[in-house]
Amino acid sequence: MAAGVVLCAAAGLGTPAARADNVRFNNSVVGNVYTVQRQAGCTGELRPSPQLRLAAQWHAQDLIRNRQLEGDTGTDGSTPQDRAHAAGYRAVVAETVAIHPALAMSGIELINRWYHDPVQYAIMANCANTEMGVWSENNLDRTVVVAVYGRP
Repeated sequence: MAAGVVLCAAAGLGTPAARADNVRFNNSVVGNVYTVQRQAGCTGELRPSPQLRLAAQWHAQDLIRNRQLEGDTGTDGSTPQDRAHAAGYRAVVAETVAIHPALAMSGIELINRWYHDPVQYAIMANCANTEMGVWSENNLDRTVVVAVYGRP
């Protein structure tokens, strides 16, 4: 019996770690920001942008790997505007970041956090922000969500 346990345990050693698929969560963030904009009186559409999503992805991955980071500046000194430009987006951008000390974060927790922070809320509710990209990363004790907003 002990040999069977050892064999089962050894078989699991070569298995790659599971990776979360946060597409539904990321898309829900765009939907929730659209709702915030409607409540703020915005009448335009909020469209997803692949370039802004890529800029958000780069920063979220940087934040998940580098715990000393807490905001908009990357380990390389990049700003949200720098990352958006590198991703091919040429208009003005803004960014909201959430770092949560747990494996997961609900969309309600995220929007409540940004909604009750005057700076983050002002970015979300700005009707000039009509394009958006969101990326989130998780590990066992940290969730990072980055949203990049564009004004084409």
